[in-house]
Amino acid sequence: MESFDDEYDYDNTTFSPDGRLFQVEYARETINKGSTTLGLKYCNGVLLASYKNFNSSLIESSTANKIKNIDDEIICSYVGLSADARLLIDYSQEIAANYKMLYNEKISIRELVEEICFYKHLFTLYNGLRPFGLVLIYAGIDNKGVHLFATDPSGSFLRYKAICEGIKKDIIIRYFEKHYDDKFNKDKAIKFAIDSIKKANKKFIKKNLEIIVLEKK
Repeated sequence: MESFDDEYDYDNTTFSPDGRLFQVEYARETINKGSTTLGLKYCNGVLLASYKNFNSSLIESSTANKIKNIDDEIICSYVGLSADARLLIDYSQEIAANYKMLYNEKISIRELVEEICFYKHLFTLYNGLRPFGLVLIYAGIDNKGVHLFATDPSGSFLRYKAICEGIKKDIIIRYFEKHYDDKFNKDKAIKFAIDSIKKANKKFIKKNLEIIVLEKK
């Protein structure tokens, strides 16, 4: 006997009667199991931090970088499927490079995020495709200021002062809501990011932490 969920999972362009798109929700489950990754703005810049979860002590942590440069003023981290991330990060770098070549100026972070989210949304519309199983968090500086965006598998995005995705994100978001201050300086912002991750991980391993900071020049 076919289950009700199976009926609506057969075609990822079909909504369930209560308005859910199951394929996007399944992608979200993948993200919830990913490495804890956070971003936060501070008084003069923005940072991304990722605490990498390894299922083996034999893995070299330096070969599993979760934060990538899109250009010299935009960085991106991901939570979810690394193969999907590689494709979308490469595409982000291509968009930024092509924009610079065409217009002789750097792309704004919002324009980049909009382009990526349009592409992500296409994969929720057609048979034979699936949503990308990841969240991308973009951080950077352009002529409009300091920015932090998070993108969803559905193709939507929001701008944040601080954001966390991945394992134990609820603990860290509650900590953010109580203690985050956008007037932090660089040192306080880095310490706050590390303290947040430690709050959610009793056994903290320093070599598994990756942080990149961007500041206004």
